[in-house]
Amino acid sequence: MDKKRWIALIIAIGLFVVSIVSQISTSIASTDSATLFESFNDEFSEEVIEQGTSFEKIAVLELNGIIMEDSAGSLLSGVTYRHQRFLDLLDHAAEDGNVEAIILDVNTPGGGVVESAEIHEKILNIQQNYEKPVYISMGNTAASGGYYISAPADKIVAHSATLTGSIGVIMESLNYTELADNLGIDFNTIKSGEFKDIMSGSREMTEEERAMLQTMIDELYGDFVQVIEDGRGMSEETVRELGDGRIYTGAQAKENGLVDEIGTLDDTIAMMKEDYNLEDATVIEYTSGFEFNQFLGMTLQDKFGKGSELHAVNNMLREANAPRAMYLYSR
Repeated sequence: MDKKRWIALIIAIGLFVVSIVSQISTSIASTDSATLFESFNDEFSEEVIEQGTSFEKIAVLELNGIIMEDSAGSLLSGVTYRHQRFLDLLDHAAEDGNVEAIILDVNTPGGGVVESAEIHEKILNIQQNYEKPVYISMGNTAASGGYYISAPADKIVAHSATLTGSIGVIMESLNYTELADNLGIDFNTIKSGEFKDIMSGSREMTEEERAMLQTMIDELYGDFVQVIEDGRGMSEETVRELGDGRIYTGAQAKENGLVDEIGTLDDTIAMMKEDYNLEDATVIEYTSGFEFNQFLGMTLQDKFGKGSELHAVNNMLREANAPRAMYLYSR
């Protein structure tokens, strides 16, 4: 590349950076400065939903989106759920001496096996070590991993139209060998062991490999069943009968014992107040404080749009992750 082209490239990059900085500055300027910098200083913000007359508080935590670990791609992906942040919020609510009870406002199709288990363990810790009740308010969807984390709750409340259930484990991968053959594509794989490329999309799965993976899925499903047995006081036979992967409406889940009551988040708050004599408590919502990468991600999305090549490349990279076992309701 000659000197003139290098200069042109540098100028183009400079204009791009200036454009992004300008976009961010404009967004910051349109935000109330006091609110913005207060959020910078606070690890978590606290929003009052219902003002009470005592120092007691009921904390509402929102879980919205697929339960997945944080990733570098979240800067541009516009994700609504950040796993480590949610775990920190649970800890914060548990350790807040004025919080007497916690409500999780759940709207998720589920997600990773490990991530769901981590939330489940946090809830048990809150109940056992901090002796604080935990209620679940189910939104549009609280399926698979969404039900896994709900099972230990002291009370589960769902809307009659909530989609829940989908109890089970799934592992998927694409097989594109036929497409590759049609396109004349060959794959060269060098591996250290027979099963190193298990679930590879470039070849058919063997029966031995399928049996190995099925054993893993059955083991994880057994864990899921046990969580519901312990949390809901059901027999293994009943759980396995209900837990064949099908989804239920909130009304159906109430009938078969997977949820306790039908209602909204407001109804759940009212139940919590009545059940634990917290009529005078202030109801607050813990939310994450201002995070620059999240703010920048929204700015970049506004700048490039969802149909842009940048967004497409980011999606491609995100979907290239290796197959994994999931507590996930997939439609």
